[in-house]
Amino acid sequence: MISTILALDLGTTTGWALRGGDGHIISGSASFRPQRFEGGGMRFLRFKTWLAELNAHADGIDALVFEEVRRHAGVDAAHAYGGFLATLTAWCEHHGIPYQGVPVGTIKKHATGKGNASKDEMLAAARARGHSPADDNEADALALLHWAIDRHDAAQEV
Repeated sequence: MISTILALDLGTTTGWALRGGDGHIISGSASFRPQRFEGGGMRFLRFKTWLAELNAHADGIDALVFEEVRRHAGVDAAHAYGGFLATLTAWCEHHGIPYQGVPVGTIKKHATGKGNASKDEMLAAARARGHSPADDNEADALALLHWAIDRHDAAQEV
């Protein structure tokens, strides 16, 4: 049986890639920009609802991986990432879904052979695998998903 794996590039625009139980991969990006007249926590509630919808669409998620960012462009980006990370990990714990953070350099090296690959190189790597990412967030999520699939499938062979 093939495991359902969700990969996320967390942020205000979150890239996502999902391998379903049938082995088919779907991906995209979702915007969680604050809306006008919305309280500061609403983006995280919308993110949580979106996770529940993905989980229902996938008929359950067996494992989740996310891009682990250690350095941010600014304070606002760091705060947003922290909020998404807290929401994500609490949601996974609540639903009993194992999760793992993967360093950015690890994902880039797996996708391109270079731990400091540019956004364009990540997009090219996703296209080389037959995907058509709309943006770098989706490309990063696809790269992360392929990293997770390679690790998962190698562990299954043991």
